[in-house]
Amino acid sequence: MAGDNTPTPMMVQYLGLKAKAGDCLLFYRMGDFFELFFDDARAAAATLDIALTSRGEHDGKPIPMCGVPVHAAEAYLARLIKAGHRVAIAEQTESPEQAKARGGKTLVARDIVRFVTAGTLTEDSLLDSWASNMLVAVAPVGVFFGVAAADISTGYFELVTVTAGSLEAELARLAASELVVPDGFAQPPADAIIRPRADFDSIVGGDLLRRHFALATLDAVGAVTRAEQAAAGGLIAYLAHAGQGKMPFLKLPVRREVHEHLLIDQATRDSLEINSASKGGRTGSLLAEVDRTITGAGARQLASDLAAPLMDKAKIDARLSLVQWFHDAPLTRDAVRTALRQLPEIARALGRVVAGRGSPRDLGQIRDGLDAARVLRERLGVMESRPELLDMLLPALDGHGHMVDHLARALVESPPTDTAQGGYIAEGYDAALDVLRSAGRDGRQAIAQMEARYRDATGIAALKIRHNAVLGYFVEVPAKHGDALMAPGTGFTHRQTMAGAVRFNSPELHEEAVRITQAGGHALAAEAAHLEELIALVLSRRDAIAASAEALARIDVSAALAERAAESNWSRPSFVAHPCLEIEGGRHPVVESALAKSGDRFIANDCKLSPEKRLWLVSGPNMGGKSTFLRQNALIVLLAQAGSYVPATSAKLGLVDRLFSRVGASDNLARGRSTFMVEMVETAAILAQATEQSFVILDEVGRGTSTYDGLAIAWAVVEGIHETNRCRCLFATHYHELTRLSESLDALSLHHVRAKEYKGDLVLLHELADGPADRSYGIAVAKVAGLPPQVVARASSVLAKLEKGRAETGGLAAGLGDLPLFSAAMDAAEAKVDALRDKLSGLDIDALSPRAALDLLYELKRTAGES
Repeated sequence: MAGDNTPTPMMVQYLGLKAKAGDCLLFYRMGDFFELFFDDARAAAATLDIALTSRGEHDGKPIPMCGVPVHAAEAYLARLIKAGHRVAIAEQTESPEQAKARGGKTLVARDIVRFVTAGTLTEDSLLDSWASNMLVAVAPVGVFFGVAAADISTGYFELVTVTAGSLEAELARLAASELVVPDGFAQPPADAIIRPRADFDSIVGGDLLRRHFALATLDAVGAVTRAEQAAAGGLIAYLAHAGQGKMPFLKLPVRREVHEHLLIDQATRDSLEINSASKGGRTGSLLAEVDRTITGAGARQLASDLAAPLMDKAKIDARLSLVQWFHDAPLTRDAVRTALRQLPEIARALGRVVAGRGSPRDLGQIRDGLDAARVLRERLGVMESRPELLDMLLPALDGHGHMVDHLARALVESPPTDTAQGGYIAEGYDAALDVLRSAGRDGRQAIAQMEARYRDATGIAALKIRHNAVLGYFVEVPAKHGDALMAPGTGFTHRQTMAGAVRFNSPELHEEAVRITQAGGHALAAEAAHLEELIALVLSRRDAIAASAEALARIDVSAALAERAAESNWSRPSFVAHPCLEIEGGRHPVVESALAKSGDRFIANDCKLSPEKRLWLVSGPNMGGKSTFLRQNALIVLLAQAGSYVPATSAKLGLVDRLFSRVGASDNLARGRSTFMVEMVETAAILAQATEQSFVILDEVGRGTSTYDGLAIAWAVVEGIHETNRCRCLFATHYHELTRLSESLDALSLHHVRAKEYKGDLVLLHELADGPADRSYGIAVAKVAGLPPQVVARASSVLAKLEKGRAETGGLAAGLGDLPLFSAAMDAAEAKVDALRDKLSGLDIDALSPRAALDLLYELKRTAGES
């Protein structure tokens, strides 16, 4: 920039746009590159591993700079977004000719045309085709929170109202790529985008919803709450900001009720590894193990189903009946899956078209996808004994005949993504366009003939007629023949001298080039006009197209679940009205698959929870299979309510409203939380939120502290689950003292995983049996793990001494049987408080003398100290 430190006009323009971009990296268009400056350049260069250079000076210092080619920008954007950056795209908004017409050496005008953020992506290259990309806005209104969530790549849009206790589970279900909250939001997540509070006004939000969907009232959506209107307003305002006024595709929002699906908090999702494994990624997760979908839309639908299992028995049974129909008809299933394999991605192609970033290829995908959907509808429509859900889906696959025929006539078989070169409108669609193309072709043939004539006339065999973007058409000869064409009377005009060649023009060539250029330009304009017409045709049917995409996704999921069930002999679950969990031959799908790869067999186990025996206390050695048993039953519940067959011989259950898992924890050092603190926080959430309809699995509660503290906590938690929450629960423990609770807790049942010692070696049977374990086999496990023999021997002698002491004193649990139950202890504590309350409530404090007040304090202290 300027040496006198005066910012150049370009830098003034850049700084103004950067102020508008805020905390986003600014991609500043300069010719064929997007340039970044200052801190943006440093951040981008580090993330993209590209060279950091400098350009001029600002405030006496070199300006850091880096750039990426415009033609390759998407690949760089993908890496920046994945690294957590947001990007503002500043493009030229006028041509150099328009800028010059404004006077002098005026800088070409630029403006931000789009903000590229994790939640506002539509490009295939920036998205995971197998996962939804949710943008979520949350708005607090009174004691409620409105949640608006949208995947603009497909147009999906939903609204829900939750309480503070359910918010975390809802956000965990949505797994937002980007979360938007209003300024002043209490304790926002670290990665949340803070937006102006005015964007989250419920009245403004309601008006935005009505205007965007051209509705007189919101009755078509349902009983939209003030909180939902506020959240919707915040989401729509953010989308308008990101698109700089260009709105993406949003379908009419679906109103969800929290009670319509099984609530699962983030800790439980992580523990059960539902959508991602503990080490990150899909491999090893339940989703990866279950997923046999063919299409990206089907994979996203399956992930959504597993994230939000249903609470409506009729809807679950409808899904299961369609899965069973495919399961029982393998030939039909194979035919449908083969047809789905040929389908292009309809939903995201439509999303790009609506967002104004659609290409001829997107229109071709919509055409081909809907044509294949019609064929599939005809095939399935003649099948007998169709389930109700399939009959509901089939009509959505048809009705696009006129549009598909129009697109088939208008577009070439494989349309390109880039429109700059034309060639995407089919021959025969527009006679005038065909004439223009013919003129271009004829002109090129004429130039080829001209080249041959010029060779003959000049005697220069190496003469060629070439073309580039700067000179257009020109005659080129080797340098040694240049003088011959420069002689007067040859008809050639010199244009450019190169190192090894000389370039010329001729009146005849110029005339033909103008004719070709004009024909080509008119042809491109005609194609562009047709493209606009075709896009308008698609937009007029966007809701019906989206419905077809949804129906295809549901069919894909159902056929895929049937395929998975057939692979491993899974069974259809059944539902009853009372809270039970009766599973025969239950298996953990992920562990079973891993064992099968190594040639081992998974040992199936039964689980029979009932109102009379709703709490199972499971003991036994480490590595005996307790944690696997707990998790497999939780996963069976989840799969069943998602509408899937389950890995069991049979399964009967009452609907579960909340699923909780406290199985293992890792130190959360980044937040200053130890394993034990994480365990206690998660256990506290369970005790506060579990209802009689919930299902809870707890493993080794209390193990992270001293033996006495741990046993005391575990004892109280078991009592609390039994007496207060009264939910179905599997509780695994090493505290054998807890087995004494079976004497006082009627609904508690004792079980253990079997193990035996044979000739000094431990044999883990992985079978569940009734009753408590006779011992923990901890030393045997340590021996299997490879502890040195001298350490194992020493541990055995220490254990013998400890067991002798326990036998003499009654052990850790001595006297615990005399304690009142959980609820009785609470009543005793409350009675003690009530005694103090009664004394205080009867006092006339103003009438007390100093001496009487002192005596009263002593009396209250004695009362408080009494047990």
